[in-house]
Amino acid sequence: MADVMVTGPKVLGVDVVVGEVRRQFQDDHVVMVLLADEGSLRGALLREDVPDAAPASSPALPWSTVVGRTVRPTDSAAAVHRRLVERGERRLAVVDDAGRLVGLVCLKRSRTGFCSDAGVRARAAARLPG
Repeated sequence: MADVMVTGPKVLGVDVVVGEVRRQFQDDHVVMVLLADEGSLRGALLREDVPDAAPASSPALPWSTVVGRTVRPTDSAAAVHRRLVERGERRLAVVDDAGRLVGLVCLKRSRTGFCSDAGVRARAAARLPG
């Protein structure tokens, strides 16, 4: 799994509010928002998880889940790719046996391969002014 996961995904704290999660989702590359506490994954949010009626100042954690949104570092890339394609999903958090976040599997829009650390860095650099 290590060769196909993003090893430094963006992570927000468990105290994040709905308004900040919505701001993250304004970037169309953000498919899943990860919430962690001291390195342990506590929740994962997709756009559809947060109701339109949820106040911007309310905690986001209650809308999140880890159920069905994680894989283990020992899972095969082929099996994870198959799972993502079959379910029509594009992101899964990678957690170890203790629930510690170790990465993010990010299926490209083409669904033919995975995002990489280098690709994420390149996109971030392209957004920098100047």
